[in-house]
Amino acid sequence: MAQIYVASPFFSPEQVDRVTRLEQALEANPTVTDFYSPRLHQDAQAEQFTKAWATEIFHRDMDQIAAADVIVTVLDFEAKNLDSGTAYELGVATMRNLPILALQEKDEAVNLMITESLYWYTKQVQDLATYDFTKLPKGEFVGEIL
Repeated sequence: MAQIYVASPFFSPEQVDRVTRLEQALEANPTVTDFYSPRLHQDAQAEQFTKAWATEIFHRDMDQIAAADVIVTVLDFEAKNLDSGTAYELGVATMRNLPILALQEKDEAVNLMITESLYWYTKQVQDLATYDFTKLPKGEFVGEIL
């Protein structure tokens, strides 16, 4: 059973919808112990969008990546490029040698630094409801590479 960190943008209604569907798929998956989605953990002791808030959120998220067995990420972003925060989280995960599983619903090119760090890839969010996190089958990126 896996502890998962969800790395995803959640800055627009479209992005919130996508990550919400991802969270629901993980909740339905019997091989998932638990997951941490930063979207669900924006509350802090400090006032939102202050330096103190940012510091608290950053350290909490880094602690959660350190506790994770697997990273599940969303590669879709409205600017046709990966969200910088998501990219940072994937870099941390790569340096920790964590498997990175990716969902990409849109047909957009992805930077090679991301595609080459992926362990498994899908275009369908429902695949994450049935993915076996105990066996971690591999699946390469399929799409255009930047």
